[in-house]
Amino acid sequence: MPFTDILSKYESFDAAARCASVTPAQVVQTLRKGRLDELDYLTLLSPAASSPECLEMMAQRALETTRRQFGNVIFLFTPLYVSNICDNLCPYCSFAHQHKIRRRHLNATEVRREAELIAQTGLRHILMLTGESRKGASVRYLSECAGVLKDFFSSIAIEVYPLDGSEYAELVGCGVDGLTIYQETYDRGIYAALHRGGPKENFEYRLLAPERACEAGVRAVTVGALLGLAPPLRDAWMSGLHARYILDRFPSVEISGSFPRLRPQEGEFESGFSVDDRTFVQYMTAFRIFMPSAGITVSTRESASFRDSILPLGPTKMSAGVSTSVGRGSGNETESQFEIADRRTVGEMQKNLLARGFQPVTVDWNYALCRDAT
Repeated sequence: MPFTDILSKYESFDAAARCASVTPAQVVQTLRKGRLDELDYLTLLSPAASSPECLEMMAQRALETTRRQFGNVIFLFTPLYVSNICDNLCPYCSFAHQHKIRRRHLNATEVRREAELIAQTGLRHILMLTGESRKGASVRYLSECAGVLKDFFSSIAIEVYPLDGSEYAELVGCGVDGLTIYQETYDRGIYAALHRGGPKENFEYRLLAPERACEAGVRAVTVGALLGLAPPLRDAWMSGLHARYILDRFPSVEISGSFPRLRPQEGEFESGFSVDDRTFVQYMTAFRIFMPSAGITVSTRESASFRDSILPLGPTKMSAGVSTSVGRGSGNETESQFEIADRRTVGEMQKNLLARGFQPVTVDWNYALCRDAT
C-alpha cells in the first residue's frame, strides 16, 4: 500500500477538531505509553500538549529517548548548491522561475573547487541541491557531479526534483546514498494552489519519490513539510506518519524528519500560518517520542541561539558552514534561496557542541567501503 492510500484515509479526518477535544490528562496518559500510534502522535500535537506542564514532560521524555538512542552525538553536514535553474513557479522560493535572479549551473571544474573548499573543513557528508529543472540539471549532470563529489566525501545525499526509480538507481550507482525531499505541504488543495507551473505540479509523483528511492537502494531518507505554507498541525502530523510509513516498509533505511520553517525570500509571498518557537519545540519533541529511532535534522533556517537551546531535545543532525547560493567558492555567487539565520562555520559549530557536552561527528558512513564489502 503506497503512502497515498494512508494520506487519503485521513484527508476527511478533522485533525484540528480532534486536537481541540484533547485534555491535559489525555496527554499525560499518552506519554505513559510505549510505542505510540497515529492518534497518540496527534494527541501530542494538540493545544493541550503545549501547556507548560505537558510540554515539560514531553521535553523530558524526548531528552531521555534521544540519549538512549543516539547518545550525545550531533552529525554535521553542509549543502552544496550546484544549480539554481528552476522551472517551478512556487511563490515562496527565491529560485522559482518567475524571479529575475542570476542563474548559474556549475561545471565539473567548479563543482570540484567547491568540494575541495568544503572538504577542508573536515566534513565528509554533503547534500547536493539544485533547482527543479530536468533541462537545467539532468540526471546525467547529477551523475557527473556525484562522480566528482565522491572523491571528497564518504556520503552524498541529494535534494533535487523527484526522479523515476531507474534514475534513483543510476545515481545510487554513482555514489549517491541519501535523499532529502520535502512535500512542502500534505494539503492537496493548498499544494495545488501554490504549484501552478513546473514539475512540482504533480503532487502524488512527489509524494511517492521516497518510496521509489528506497526501492532503488538509497540508505537514508529525510522527509517533512515546509511549515508555514498550510495549517501546520496537519503538516506536522502527516510528516510523522510519512516517516513512520517509510520506516515500517523499509526497515533497513535510515529515516529522518525535519520541520523547516519559512524564511524570507525573493518575492512578496506572505504566509498566514506562522509557527512560533514553542510550537516548533512541541512538534519536534512529539516526533521524537513517536519515532524514537529516527533522525531529526535542524537547519540553519533556525537561529544559533534557538538551535543551541533545543540541542538536548531531539536533534541528531545539523548543517554548518552553510550557503544557499550557487558558486560561493568561485567569486561569482548568486542570490541565496533563503536567508540563513545561523552563519556559524563548521569549526565554530564543533567548538560550540563540545563546550555543551555534545560530540560533533563529521563522518559516520563510507559509501565506498560498504560498497566494496558487498
